[in-house]
Amino acid sequence: MRIVVQRCDDAKVSVDNKIVGSISKGMMLLVGFTQGDGSKEIDYMIDKVLNLRIFDDENGIMNKSLLDLGGSILSVSQFTLYGDASKGRRPSYSHALNGENAIKLYEEFNSKIKEKGIHIETGIFGAEMKVTLTNDGPVTILLEK
Repeated sequence: MRIVVQRCDDAKVSVDNKIVGSISKGMMLLVGFTQGDGSKEIDYMIDKVLNLRIFDDENGIMNKSLLDLGGSILSVSQFTLYGDASKGRRPSYSHALNGENAIKLYEEFNSKIKEKGIHIETGIFGAEMKVTLTNDGPVTILLEK
């Protein structure tokens, strides 16, 4: 499982020129799955994301988490996180989990975040999406389990 975390002032995702998810201060997450991923990886990554100290405290030091901030999450499925361009010029996506299994994990991931009381918005799995955000910092972290 891979997640690209971007600290943001705002973020939105559109499908067919319609906004389907939008947040203010928080995190925009690009989420990808691979073979062997399951509930164990999801639980680990949720704990990591929610407690990741990437927000400034009163002294301007990244010392606060999303939980401390009370921020929101925009979660966007992203199979291309498993693109492998080590050979040739066209990435191979053979390590990305197939859509039928990935959607189940993606829905579980989002549902478990919501169960923790976090405001979460999402894109539409498998859709052609346009993502816009104001990256604060910029701060971008790659997480992998």
